[in-house]
Formats: sequence, structure tokens, C-alpha cells
Amino acid sequence: MSDQIKFIVDSLNKEPFRKNYNLITFDSLEPMQLLQVLSDVLAEIDPKQLVDLREEMPEQTAKRMLSLLGILKYKPSGNATDMSTFRQGLVIGSKPVIYPVLHWLLQRTNELKKRAYLARFLIKLEVPSEFLQDETVADTNKQYEELMEAFKTLHKEYEQLKASGFSTAEIRKDISAMEEEKDQLIKRVEHLKKRVETAQNYQWMLKIARQLRVEKEREEYLAQQKQEQKNQLFYAVQRLQRVQNQLKSMRQAAADAKPESLMKRLEEEIKFNLYMVTEKFPKELENKKKELHFLQKVVSEPAMGHSDLHELESKINEINTEINQLIEKKMMRNEPIEGKLSLYRQQASIISRKKEAKAEELQEAKEKLASLEREASLKRNQTREFDGTEVLKGDEFKRYVSKLRSKSTVFKKKHQIIAELKAEFGLLQRTEELLKQRHENIQQQLQTMEEKKGISGYSYTQEELERVSALKSEVDEMKGRTLDDMSEMVKKLNSLVSEKKSALASVIKELRQLRQKCQELTQECDEKKSQYDSCAAGLESNRSKLEQEVRRLREECLQEESRYHYTNCMIKNLEVQLRRATDEMKAYISSDQQEKRKAIRQYTKNIAEQENLGKKLREKQKVVRESHGPNMKQAKMWRDLQQLMECKKQCFLKQQSQTSIGQVIQEGGEDRLIL
Repeated sequence: MSDQIKFIVDSLNKEPFRKNYNLITFDSLEPMQLLQVLSDVLAEIDPKQLVDLREEMPEQTAKRMLSLLGILKYKPSGNATDMSTFRQGLVIGSKPVIYPVLHWLLQRTNELKKRAYLARFLIKLEVPSEFLQDETVADTNKQYEELMEAFKTLHKEYEQLKASGFSTAEIRKDISAMEEEKDQLIKRVEHLKKRVETAQNYQWMLKIARQLRVEKEREEYLAQQKQEQKNQLFYAVQRLQRVQNQLKSMRQAAADAKPESLMKRLEEEIKFNLYMVTEKFPKELENKKKELHFLQKVVSEPAMGHSDLHELESKINEINTEINQLIEKKMMRNEPIEGKLSLYRQQASIISRKKEAKAEELQEAKEKLASLEREASLKRNQTREFDGTEVLKGDEFKRYVSKLRSKSTVFKKKHQIIAELKAEFGLLQRTEELLKQRHENIQQQLQTMEEKKGISGYSYTQEELERVSALKSEVDEMKGRTLDDMSEMVKKLNSLVSEKKSALASVIKELRQLRQKCQELTQECDEKKSQYDSCAAGLESNRSKLEQEVRRLREECLQEESRYHYTNCMIKNLEVQLRRATDEMKAYISSDQQEKRKAIRQYTKNIAEQENLGKKLREKQKVVRESHGPNMKQAKMWRDLQQLMECKKQCFLKQQSQTSIGQVIQEGGEDRLIL
């Protein structure tokens, strides 16, 4: 296994793949990446297989790869002989399945390229035999086979010419020309080296040039890696956006939901999926299988004529009559249980049909919702690419607009208030400055006056004493007020308690009486309730009996009505058949030829005669078509013969006219004309 992986890695690192793998990186590839490697190898063999697996369904990928491997005649190894296991491993990207396929493909790439190229032209299209009965289809198929044989011969000639080495002289000329060019290039390089060696820092410049080339190659490699990283980032961003959208939708769905509603919704989805898996899909699959079997049966049978169709119609009529007789016998038995069961079966079939119809409607609605969600996501991605912002939905957009309007109104109000406050602040600031200036002037004047009087600092001490005395008086007033308030509060609370007690005394007495009355009423209510329950149970049993009897009578009525309608239909049908039979007998027995011609037997006889005549005419047409070319040639030969005989006749007549005028006599080797 290790040798196999080593060979695969070495082959993938070479041209034309250039994957730059080692054993560790190749063995750590994910199943999707491994399938992409296999697809790239198959694309090298057949260019039609060049597909990005991220844009293709897994079933299509498996089908495409299996069809090409079948064309290339790949056979699974001993551990993968089971084709179902091999297909499953190919779908999921299993390493034990993919590695042998890659090893087999890379060992014989050139041979498989040739085989894939020839398969496009040499795989024969199978045409059903019934279509080959048409002359145009048969001629086209014959021409197709002739072209295929011509391609085989031309390809063999090409391979022979390719193997014979017919163009060796041209190859030698090309080799000699390339050697001359090589010598010229070597001379030019030596000449340039001689010119450059005279320059200063020659080795350093060569080293710099070499480093520049290496850095350019590295720059190209890094640019390629950057592009790959950008692509991966783009795909990751798209995936993240899809997941975020799904998360957002799930959060919105679960925002106002409760656990009970979520469980109910999940139970409904589970029931729907179970119904689809256990009932609907198996029925559809069974119907499709029956339809396919019927179509295969129809295709395998030969073409039918009018006589075969008449036989089938007669068989169908006989079977219908037998079915009608069996239905009459069943209805004559008059089994009410079977009638009830038939009614229930009808109701069950109607309910099942309704259920199937609703399931189909739900499936269509889900598909429509999924398509609309995909379109919406595409539109959101497009708008995000144009603008770079998330697009809001309907309800979110409405809430956003209303929120924006409210914020704009609040902003306008706040802005107006700020402007007013700024204006008022400016006025107050100006007044404060003026008052400060005035206060400073007065203080300076007061200090100068105190210095003149010899009592400097008097005003400051006076202000401090006044401020302290004012504070003390305020504190004393607050203490007195708090004591008075507390005493008044206590008095009010005592008076309120006494008032409430006096007011509640009468209410408490009434409440005691009402409690006793409530107990008596509850006992009476329980007794009445038990009586009501017993009476309701009796009435319910009587009602159920009456409903059953009414239902039975309705079923009998419906059964008798259906029997009546069925008998009427059968009577009418028999009358029509009897009328047709009498008319047929009259027409068949009557001596009038016109009446006999109107009989159905005469029509069938005429149809059979016309069919035989048509067959004879078709055979005659075929014979005429086959002998048309030879007959036309023979007719042309007869016309030519007629013209030749006519010419001989004219020549003979001319000779006869000449002999009547004169006679030619030959004597002694001389000709003499006697008139």
C-alpha cells in the first residue's frame, strides 16, 4: 500500500498535474479533495471530465466516473469485487477504493487516453428492433455502421503510418536546425560574458540578477497562493453568510415560540416526513415500476393490427360482464357488514386521496419556499457586494424605519434644547463675569477703607460669623420640625388604626355569615352536579344508540339507492344491447341487400377484405419499388431500340427510292448505273 501511495504521489507531482504533494499531505486529504484529484486525473484522460465537484451533485459525479471507468474497462481489485461497495466507496471518497483506481489510471495514462478517444466514435448506439422496421431509420443506422467501419480502417492506417517512422527526415532536419540555434546561442552567451566581465562587481551583479529571478518566481507563487486564499476566503464568507442567515431565520422563528409549539412543529414535520417516506414515496416507486414493466411489456410485444384489437376488445367486454355478474351476486347476498365496510373503505380512500393531495401541495409549497429563499439570498449577496451592508427584511425594515423616525424626532428636540441651553449658558456666563468684576471692585474698595480705618480683615470675620450663625439656626429649625412631624405622624397612625378596626368589625361579622352560607351552597352544588352527571351519562348513551341506528338506516338507504341505480343502468345497458342484437338479426335475415350492407358482420367482412387488399397493395408497391430502377433502364433500352429500328427503316426506304430511279451493275470490278 505504501508503494502504491508513493507511486501516486510521484506521478501527481510530475507533468501535467504538478500537485506538489508529499506522502503526509496526500494521505491527509479529505474525501472531497481526493475525489477532486481523481476527477482531475480522469479529465487528463478525457477532457470532458473537467468539472469542479463543488458545483456538481454527488450522484452525478458517481455516475460520470463509473461510466468512464466502465468505458476504460477498469475492474475492481479483490477487496472491492462487490459493485455496490465499490459504488458506495466512490461516492463517499473512500481511500481503499480511490487509491487503486488512481494507481491503475496513472500507470497507463497514454493507453487510456487512446481508449477514451476511440470510445467516443466506436461505442455503438443500440437501436430497438421496432424502430429499425422504418426504412429511413434502417438506412441511417446502416450508414452509421459503415462510417464506423471507415473510421476503424482510417485509424489503423494512421497508427501504421505513425509506427513506420515516415517523417524521420523532417525530424532530423529539425534536430540539425535546433543544434545550429543552440550553437548560436552559446556563442552569444560567451560574447556577452566577455563584455560583462570587464564591468565592476561582475559576480555581485550576477548574484543580484539570480536573486531577482528567484524572487520573481517566488512572487508569482505567492500571488497564486494569495489568489487561492482569496477564493477560499470568498467561499468561506459565503458559507458564513448562509449559516448566519439560517441562524437568523431560526432565531426569528424561535423568538416568539414556546417549547410546546416547537415540539408540536417538530412532531408535525416528523409525521409528514414519515408519511412521505413510508407511504407516498413507496407508492410512487411501485407505480413507476408497474408503469415501466407495462411499457417494457408493450415494447417487447409485436405490432398489432385491427383483428388483434378486436380480439382484445372482445376479451375486455367478456371480463367486464363477468365483473358485473360478480357484483350482482355480491349485492344479492345483502350483507350489511360488508356494506358498512365498503362505506368505511370509501371514506378511507377519500381521506387518503385528500391526504396525498395535501402532501403534494405541501411539498410544492416547500419547494417554492426554498426557491424563493435561494433567490432572496442571491439578491442579498448582490446588494452586499454592491454596498457592503446587510439587507433588512420586511418587518425588520419597518421596525428600523419607525425607530429611525422616532430617533430623528428625539434628535431634533434634543438639538433644539441644546441650542437654547447654549444661548442661556452664554448669557449666564456673561452675567457671572460682570458680577465677579463688580464683586472684586467692591472688595478692593472695602479693603482700602479697612486699611485706612486700621481694621483690616473685619469684613471677612463678620461674614464668617454670620454664615455660622445662619447654619446653626437652620439646624435647630430642622430638628424642631422633625420632632413635630414624628409626633403628628404617630397620632395619625393611631387614629387610622382605630377607624379601620371599627369599620372592619361589621364586615367581619358579615364574612362569617357568608362563609357558612358558602359551605352550604358548595354541598348543594356537589349534590346537583352528581345528579347532572348521572343524567348526562344516561342521555349520552341514549343519543349514541340513536345515532348508531340512524347511521345504520342511512347506510341501508344508500345501499338500496345504489342498488336501484345499478339495476336501472344494467337494464338500460341490456336494452341497448338487445336493440342492437335485434337490429343486427333483422339486417342479417332481410332479403334487402341495402339492409344487409348495414349489418356489423358485413362491415367486419369489408374491413377484413380491405385489410387483405391493403396488404397485397403494399406487397405490390414494395415489388414495384424494388424493380423500378431496372424497369426504367429496360424502358430506356427499348426506346433506344425503337429509335434504332426507326433509323434503319428510314435508311431502307431511302435505298428503295434510289433503286427505283437507277440500277447499279458491277462487272469486271467496275460499277455501272443504268437509267
